[in-house]
Amino acid sequence: MDLGQFIIQNFQEFLTYTAFANATVGNLIMIAVGAFFIWLAIKKDFEPLLLVPIGLGIILGNIPFRADAGLEIGLYEDNSVLNIFYQGVRQGWYPPLIFLGIGAMTDFTALLANPKLMLIGASAQFGIFGAYMVALAMGFEPSQAAGIAIIGGADGPTAIFLSSKLSPNLMGAIAVCAYSYMALVPVIQPFIMRLLTTKKERVIKMKPGREVSQTERILFPIIGLLLTTFIVPSGLPLLGMLFFGNLLKESGKTTRLAKTAGAALNDIVVMLLGLTVGCSTQASEFLTFNTIKIFALGAMAFMIATASGVCFVKLMNLFLPEGKKLNPLIGNAGVSAVPMAARISNNLGLEYDRHNFLLMHAMGPNVAGVIGSAVAAGALLGFLS
Repeated sequence: MDLGQFIIQNFQEFLTYTAFANATVGNLIMIAVGAFFIWLAIKKDFEPLLLVPIGLGIILGNIPFRADAGLEIGLYEDNSVLNIFYQGVRQGWYPPLIFLGIGAMTDFTALLANPKLMLIGASAQFGIFGAYMVALAMGFEPSQAAGIAIIGGADGPTAIFLSSKLSPNLMGAIAVCAYSYMALVPVIQPFIMRLLTTKKERVIKMKPGREVSQTERILFPIIGLLLTTFIVPSGLPLLGMLFFGNLLKESGKTTRLAKTAGAALNDIVVMLLGLTVGCSTQASEFLTFNTIKIFALGAMAFMIATASGVCFVKLMNLFLPEGKKLNPLIGNAGVSAVPMAARISNNLGLEYDRHNFLLMHAMGPNVAGVIGSAVAAGALLGFLS
């Protein structure tokens, strides 16, 4: 074989390894989806800390390569770097670490000052169980239906944790769906809130909550941990880390640990989680009819959860005396998208009365929603694992 033939033959062999030779229409579609996520994050400011890693992960996971080459570069190839990172998703390591960070950043004062707001966070979980029943009716297996339904809690880490245990084959679609709807909270919720409330209800002013002592703030994570995990032991990985992080914050003696958990550690885990979740959406796995059904069920669950929270506040007001009624606009905050859902309550309240600040009141059901979604996930895991 002369030199020219050798070069041509090896060049032709090289071409079979390129993405151009291995690309499918599905890969191109998913790369466009990833670019759209990045556009939403940067241009529209929709949860950029989540959508930028996920968007780039979608692009990265859909760069086509020759599968039989043994290159060990793909997410699903043993010993590849991406596969090692993905273990944190598949084995459920990342979600508890994120809950540690959430606990270290969360102030439960608003909830402690007005404990009945816990009921709003609980009512918003109706979206999860409503979607679960619909998913069963659509033909999903119980374990798959549970993973899909948890999207209604607007809690990406919880959705990943539960789906990694019950429906790992649907985890990519469930995770992307959960984070997509978290990012779209400002788009979806205001319409439902306006639809279900009157102008008179939107301008209800709530009295400031009582002052909460440091002793109460320290005891809350300990008592909360015991109460929730004694009822739902299967929620221990999430609830334990949530209350652990909060105890670090409130003890007053572990400020450095709380700052690390809520800042550096949380940021590192979010980056790895977002990137690997995005990478898991390879076209061959993601572009299926089940994915479309998951997104439809996720939207329904999220809308039911928002409506349940608002309607439950209206129901509570029937039994509350004048002067102590709650503004139904805080009902949307029962989902666990912290603090975005609470900000929406506040912004919508200011839209109808520029002196009506609802942020601190909405933070009560918002942090209750974090606990509620973890409890709901634990209940589903306990029944279906």
